[in-house]
Amino acid sequence: MKGIVFTEFMELVEGRMGLEMLDRIITEAKLPNDGAYTSVGTYDHAELVRLVQALSDASGVSMPQLIHMFGEHLFQRFSVSYQPLFADSHSAFDFLSHIDDVIHVEVRKLYPDAELPSLPCERPSPDRLLMHYSSPRGLGDLAEGLIAGCIKHFGENIAVTRTDLPKEGALHRARFELVRRSA
Repeated sequence: MKGIVFTEFMELVEGRMGLEMLDRIITEAKLPNDGAYTSVGTYDHAELVRLVQALSDASGVSMPQLIHMFGEHLFQRFSVSYQPLFADSHSAFDFLSHIDDVIHVEVRKLYPDAELPSLPCERPSPDRLLMHYSSPRGLGDLAEGLIAGCIKHFGENIAVTRTDLPKEGALHRARFELVRRSA
């Protein structure tokens, strides 16, 4: 997992819960590098899970809630840091439906060793989008948070229904159904 995910998580924790909480979870997670991450490094995603578990234990907030919250935060940060990736999208559906064939292609140009989830989409109607998530890391809560962040970014009224699917080999899978609602 790219280090930018780790550095953004630490910024979120410090910004919302303080430096003491960040120091506490780094200590409790017993990380191999004592929490020293660079945005361009590559790290084991299990270290992020350990940080989230330590934060959950310390805060009383469930891991799925924390990961979802982080996904929303991460989307907001990406929208600021990688503005060119948003230039051709005028709605959440526009952006989300091009993650695999445009966004992830561009991400791989910046980070050739990035291990990205697969997120193919179907558009059964103008007001409905189906996203199919699969990843060996099983971070469906992060994907759901990123989707929520995207919806907020574009200021749309979209309902999201997540269905976790059976694993396929080592791949964790989920389907997200997004339905645009009238104002």
